[in-house]
Amino acid sequence: MDYAILIPIVFFLIAFVFSMLGMGGSQLYIPILFWFGMDFKTQAIPLGMLLNVINSSSAATTYHRKGLIDWRIALPFALTMVIFAPLGTLLNIVAPTEILLIVFAVFTAAAAILMLSGWRPSREEFKSHERTIIGLVGGAGLGFIAGLIGRGGGSFVVPLLYIVGLDPKIAAATSALIVSCSGTSSFISHLIFAAEPQWDIWIASAVAVFLGSQTGSRVMAHHARPKHVRAVFGGVLLTIAVILLIQALAV
Repeated sequence: MDYAILIPIVFFLIAFVFSMLGMGGSQLYIPILFWFGMDFKTQAIPLGMLLNVINSSSAATTYHRKGLIDWRIALPFALTMVIFAPLGTLLNIVAPTEILLIVFAVFTAAAAILMLSGWRPSREEFKSHERTIIGLVGGAGLGFIAGLIGRGGGSFVVPLLYIVGLDPKIAAATSALIVSCSGTSSFISHLIFAAEPQWDIWIASAVAVFLGSQTGSRVMAHHARPKHVRAVFGGVLLTIAVILLIQALAV
């Protein structure tokens, strides 16, 4: 089967499951695009970030309608991620692909371990100004990383939001907005500086991810058990991280 047809089918299934996890899915979109033969920096990362934004922004819209987003921490977090994501993108342009693969693999493995362990940080309550400071500092660091390796950062934003005292549901909803902002900034930066779009695949993949996320979120609301899905995809992410490390070190 031609990969222009196969990729949207695969991405529909990924979006279906990752929408249940409250994650954008760039952990899988980008390495899969790379394995299908796309250039890691100019094609896989930009398209992966676009699909990540589609997934997370769709969720953020729903959360906003239900009043679940904590705007006090979301705004400073999102602002600094938007500012620092282009800086990461500029480093991405000059950095060796092998190094980027290793960094991507390490962050993917860390996300997998968080998912598999079920770890939750302490729920200590932070004051309003402390939340703002954490949002600014955390947003700057994660925004830079998002631009560098093409990740929305949701796997690490949510635990940080737990630390500042947000309820798990509020943390997930707030993360969706933050990841949408950082992902948009990272995607635009890559589109301007490095992307080489293949518009037929981009459009087909975007439609597939949107449909997958909408379908998955509806199934999740009524039937699925998130802990089972989390366990399966934690294992998948860890496997992908190992494969990427092997590929990078073998080059």
